[in-house]
Amino acid sequence: MLKQSIQFNSMVLGIFAMVTALLLASTYLGTRDRIAQSEREAAQKALLEIFPQSLHDNDILEDTLDIPDHYWPTLGLKGEQQLHVVRLAGKVVGFIIPAVAPDGYTGEIKLIIGVTVDGTIAGVRTLAHNETPGLGDKVDIKKSDWILSFNGKSLRLPEPDRWKVKKDKGDFDQFTGATITPRAVVSRVYNTLVYFKEDRQRLFKVLKQPLPPIPEPAGSEATAHE
Repeated sequence: MLKQSIQFNSMVLGIFAMVTALLLASTYLGTRDRIAQSEREAAQKALLEIFPQSLHDNDILEDTLDIPDHYWPTLGLKGEQQLHVVRLAGKVVGFIIPAVAPDGYTGEIKLIIGVTVDGTIAGVRTLAHNETPGLGDKVDIKKSDWILSFNGKSLRLPEPDRWKVKKDKGDFDQFTGATITPRAVVSRVYNTLVYFKEDRQRLFKVLKQPLPPIPEPAGSEATAHE
């Protein structure tokens, strides 16, 4: 009798465990899909903030190219990721490149950097971070417009030795009471431009489009004659 009772209880517990596992799996799958959809919507919103609909006519989120693994350290990536291609009337006008600053004050800062074909920054957005509220979180466009200070910058504007926060004798503002976060972001954005310069020729070859020239900076001819 005792043996039958133990067997019955074991069977009930087994059924209970199986049902619980099925419920958890179902919940996970449903939650995973919602999270994936939310992440997709957030990414699409950020992409459109950098290259608005008026500047492209392709699906930026789906139009992607793989980033060669030897460039992952330059971008702070730990695994395979893709950059997004921006096109207008069939012509490539820019790219949106993922990057990670691993040395934020409280961990990684995930970024996307929009770069036009001539290597000028179209915009930078922070996708995820754990920086201190009221201090380091100013890298988030919802908290501060600091991230907009990268717009229009390039490897030559400012000069490479000026790609630092002002505390380090550079051109970019730091936050009051928080220097580590902006320092990490400035460094990673600069490295992303370095990556683009190095990989630019390959990208256009893969896309089967002519490589656009890099315009000379304003005043370069005048300087050459002085």
